[in-house]
Amino acid sequence: MIQYFFKKLGASNSPFESVLQSGDTSLSLIDFLRHVDDLALHLQGQEIKSVALYLDNCADWIIADLACQITELPVVPLPLFFSAEQVRHAVLSGGVDTIITDRRVHEILPSAAIGPSDNFFVDDTIEIRRLPPNGTALLPPGTQKVTFTSGTTGTPKGVCLSARQQLTLASSLASVVRVDNPVHLCVLPLSTLLENLAGVYAPLLSGGRVIAPPLAKVGLDGSSGLNVEQLLACINQYQPNTLIVVPEMLNALVLAADAGWQPPISLRFVAVGGGKTSPELLRHAHSHGIPAYEGYGLSECSSVVSLNVPDANRIGAVGRPLPHVDVSIVDGEIVVTDNAFLGYANQPDSWGKDLVHTGDIGHIDSDGYLYVDGRLKHQLISSFGRNLSPEWVESELLTGQMLQQAVVIGDDRPYCVALVWPRDPSSSASEIAAWINEVNIRLPDYARVKNWYRLPKVLLTSDGLLTENGRPKRVNIENQYELAIASLYESRQEVFNL
Repeated sequence: MIQYFFKKLGASNSPFESVLQSGDTSLSLIDFLRHVDDLALHLQGQEIKSVALYLDNCADWIIADLACQITELPVVPLPLFFSAEQVRHAVLSGGVDTIITDRRVHEILPSAAIGPSDNFFVDDTIEIRRLPPNGTALLPPGTQKVTFTSGTTGTPKGVCLSARQQLTLASSLASVVRVDNPVHLCVLPLSTLLENLAGVYAPLLSGGRVIAPPLAKVGLDGSSGLNVEQLLACINQYQPNTLIVVPEMLNALVLAADAGWQPPISLRFVAVGGGKTSPELLRHAHSHGIPAYEGYGLSECSSVVSLNVPDANRIGAVGRPLPHVDVSIVDGEIVVTDNAFLGYANQPDSWGKDLVHTGDIGHIDSDGYLYVDGRLKHQLISSFGRNLSPEWVESELLTGQMLQQAVVIGDDRPYCVALVWPRDPSSSASEIAAWINEVNIRLPDYARVKNWYRLPKVLLTSDGLLTENGRPKRVNIENQYELAIASLYESRQEVFNL
């Protein structure tokens, strides 16, 4: 399948035209393939078991990824917004013995024995470093990518995919989107499977050019910081045909258009994924000439499962299933067959399954459009597309002696906030704030509590706000404190009820 990919590249692209651009680096197809081949040959001679990529968005990220695909080496993309503990967990879970990075490795893995560096890259700040071998990791046969999402807990699972699964998804997307020779601008991290496959593989298969500026240039800071002016300037500079954005980014583009920004006429397709998107936001985007189309997917299905497209768009739905998958509703749950992932790293009982139970509730209408109606288990998905369990963050907040109760909120919102009740009612606002800041240091940025509200009274079962065993009734709590929660998102200044 990987040979088909490169054959398709050669057939779809002129050998001397640029296919990959990042910063001052612009590579023609012939130069791009040469860099991939050179790195693949180097990696083949090193007795490597698994490679981690810990890089900012750049041409070398893509070169390294494809070189690993050629050599059939498992590659583990590491999000830059992961906490140090999550990085260590991913490295161990993926059996990583080699890391390709533009950072100081001892800052990433302070206790690791780091080997000498190699440099085979366009950018001489990037190097290959060997790590101590990890003989305990178990990966399904055929694994060529281990992707870790933000995770509903602090230790996310490693989703294992083959090269065939990745390229099947990319080919299916290219056939449905049908934008020939697209100029695609990567505004999400390449460590995000969606951008990796739909934003690199699919455009290249369509004879296109991929532009991958550093994340700071597109305005991204961590997992949920967004400099809108930088994002707009980058879009204006590169005049892309296609983008992939999360709902928070689309909202920023629409607000900018409301304020007078003119979306470039070059835009032909803006895919929106990673979280629920308001139908009104999509309509508003189209009114400004932003061709936004919502999709749905998950890593266990190699990312995209369904997608709206210009000639088959139903706002409110997440599109029709892509040609390479079959979607059904079983007891109200969305179930996907065909192209199911190989299994989770180090969980052999998950290997070799033919279908994926998504955990999402949904339905399919008479025209074949898929709708996502909710989640079987409560889970927050921020408007930046980051998944997390509120119980995880709450458990961190409730350690120690400061807080007796904490309810974390953030579904479809840009960041997490919390409603809190201290163990000692005489605790001051500054003491509570200091404790929350201390907890935040231990959390990755997408899980940090960036604003909070001091409850006027303890949450009680008798008020309908707790279950009999003391768990928060989240809908009831959010309804009762709706105005307080809204105020937390109107200002980043802490709101207190003193």
